[in-house]
Amino acid sequence: MRLMVFGLLVALFMAGMGPAGAAPSASIDAFYGNYEGRSISADGEGLSKRDLGVEISPLDRGFRLTWTTVKHRAGGSDQRKSYTIDFRATRRDGVYASEMRTSKFGSRVPLDPMKGEPFVWVRLHGQTLTVYALHIDDNGVYEMKVYDRTLTDAGLDLKFNRYRDGVKLRSITGTLVRTAR
Repeated sequence: MRLMVFGLLVALFMAGMGPAGAAPSASIDAFYGNYEGRSISADGEGLSKRDLGVEISPLDRGFRLTWTTVKHRAGGSDQRKSYTIDFRATRRDGVYASEMRTSKFGSRVPLDPMKGEPFVWVRLHGQTLTVYALHIDDNGVYEMKVYDRTLTDAGLDLKFNRYRDGVKLRSITGTLVRTAR
C-alpha cells in the first residue's frame, strides 16, 4: 500500500512539472505577504460566496502558510475555517515538506496519511506555489486537494481542485489582492 501511495505521489508530481524550458521559478520570498479576496467561480455548483485570506511568512528553513476561508450562507450565518502549516525546504529545488507534528525525537515532520492524517507538501514552479494535501480514508480511497496560488501584479490568483480516486469533485477560482508585505 505504501508503494502504491508513493507511486501516486510521484505521478502527481511529475504530471505538474511543465514543459522543459519553462519560465524560472520565483523565489519563495516573492510570495511573502498578506492577501485578501473572494472566490469567483465554482464550475456552476451553486457555491456560496467565500472570503479568502492568505498569509505567507518566512521561517528559519522555509515558510509558514496560513489561509482562511469564510463561507457566507443564506440567512446570514458564516462558517470560518483556518489552517496554518509550516514548510521547510528539502534537498529538491522548489519542493517543501510540511512540518505538522513533532516526532518522538523532537524533529518537526509531516503527518501520516496511513493514519487518516493529511500528507501535505508544496511545490514552487514558475510563478505558482502549489499546495498538495493527500488524505486516505479507512477504505484506502484517496482524496487530493490542490491549491495553486499564482503571483500576479496585484496579488495572487487561486485555483483550487479537489479529487477523489482521480475524479474531480470541485473546482474553485479566486483572486486575492496583496494587502501587506
